[in-house]
Amino acid sequence: MAPAHRIRVVALTVSGLISLGAGWLYMRFIGSDGTNFLDVLRTALFVMTGFWLVWGGTAGVLGALTRMPRQELDETPPEAMTAILMPIYNEDAAASFSRVAAMNRSLVALGIAEKFHFAILSDTNRDEVAAEELVWFAQLLKEPLAEGRVFYRRRERNIGKKAGNIEDFISRSGAAYEFALILDADSLMDGATIRTMVKRMEADKRLGLLQSVPEVIHAHSMFGRLMQFSAAYLSPYFARGTAQMQGEEGPYWGHNAIVRVQAFAASCGLPVLSGKPPAGGHILSHDYVEAALLSRAGWKVEVDPYLTGSYEEGPENLIEYAKRDRRWCQGNLQHRRLLDAPGLKFWSRFTFVQGIMAYMASPLWLTLLAASILSAALPGRYWWRDDETGIWVLAVAVAVVLLLPKLLILFRSTLSGRNRAFGGTLRAGLSVLTEILVSTLLAPIMLCFQTKAVTEILLGLDGGWPATNRSESRVSLSLAFAASWWVMVAGAAVIAIGICFARELVPWLLPVGLPAIFAPVLISWTSNSAREGRQPFLFVTPSESQTAPVITEQQRIYLSWTQHGPALAEGAATGVAHVHA
Repeated sequence: MAPAHRIRVVALTVSGLISLGAGWLYMRFIGSDGTNFLDVLRTALFVMTGFWLVWGGTAGVLGALTRMPRQELDETPPEAMTAILMPIYNEDAAASFSRVAAMNRSLVALGIAEKFHFAILSDTNRDEVAAEELVWFAQLLKEPLAEGRVFYRRRERNIGKKAGNIEDFISRSGAAYEFALILDADSLMDGATIRTMVKRMEADKRLGLLQSVPEVIHAHSMFGRLMQFSAAYLSPYFARGTAQMQGEEGPYWGHNAIVRVQAFAASCGLPVLSGKPPAGGHILSHDYVEAALLSRAGWKVEVDPYLTGSYEEGPENLIEYAKRDRRWCQGNLQHRRLLDAPGLKFWSRFTFVQGIMAYMASPLWLTLLAASILSAALPGRYWWRDDETGIWVLAVAVAVVLLLPKLLILFRSTLSGRNRAFGGTLRAGLSVLTEILVSTLLAPIMLCFQTKAVTEILLGLDGGWPATNRSESRVSLSLAFAASWWVMVAGAAVIAIGICFARELVPWLLPVGLPAIFAPVLISWTSNSAREGRQPFLFVTPSESQTAPVITEQQRIYLSWTQHGPALAEGAATGVAHVHA
């Protein structure tokens, strides 16, 4: 049995035993006069949601407690031709194109630029944005060695969204390249990292896809900085555990990953699901499916948690995050129609189930909550038996499951001296604790947003693929209220019903109901940024304390370009005329 298979068996067994044991305790301590249907339902829901809760922390625990061998770096020039693809859709053109310029300069500085071509693949459907893209493409062509290596094309119809955009390039131009590095519009990668990924592909002829673990950069708000810190401090350990469990059937997150073009072209043609969206149509969460198809064809799909120099940007407030999460939810729920697809490996099917449960867990938790209120409200029924010890044991167990991975990572980082890059052990420790606190406060709000998303999808409402507003940060209280008033109502209703019909349950409802009631305040508060010129004390990351050259170069290019406002306006006007011609 391969090492990854053994680790999977152990992880699944441990998660199953813990959740079943917790379910036994839960059944033991609920009800008073025997067991009724509600007790069985609540226990089943508790075991089901508990399993995925435990499973979610398994990768973090495994990554913190074990080591993985590092791949040796190969700094020799690559031999194969690689296309670097950046799909864009109504983005800030200057920001996206400046990232291409910075990556190009990094490759030029290494003396390997001739082996890399950039292709900016536009699906933009707004003429004014398309006009800006033409202006900045002209500016981009002035970069070193850009002529004949940097290309731009715009599709008239964005069939298949991002996956269709990539497929269009692969089918038209893929034969000219051995590899393709797939980015997002906010992706940025160091030239040395790109070279390393190409050399890894050249060295392993069975490797079909290599995924890096991007670090979030340029966050300013509390919400954004919390995500940035989590991605830099916690994610590498979770990715390390994931890599050990998934082995050669690893994840693909749709960007900051390199693929073997021949393998991708032969294996990753996506089906168009029958029926209309949200259940049918083009698959939105295409990356999981493409990874499964590569594995089915015998190609290795791996993630390397040790690869540095891979960056992306994240949403700056919870509303923007929830908007993106809604699309992921719809895409993941589409995967239920692929579970019985022929030839897929067991782990690929399990990954689909895991992605589905990442969203279905929210309505299941709410169902458990509703069933508990109903049970406590029935005459002669109690929330727990006379001995309250069991329910406190369960509460502590749930807290341990949630906190253990992060605390282990903090302990491991303290011993290794890694905390120095995060402002020292004191600041890193306070940052971890604050991340836990803020995440706990926001969890009921996200639970409501995800439940709403699942409900809409099951009712047949299509959320589409909205453009990402990457510059949006501050959310006013009025805007936060407009987006989450119904969350307030739900939280108030839960507590009110508890007070009226199940008073003994109220202390357990407050951690869910109160954050929901204060949802607008929390959304607005976490969207605030630090005062101008003030260095935040918490959530320090290496990308801030020791900024990578490619990040500094991209910022310098962007500022240089955008300072020429009048030239942009004149160029954009010309671009609009060209677009309409």
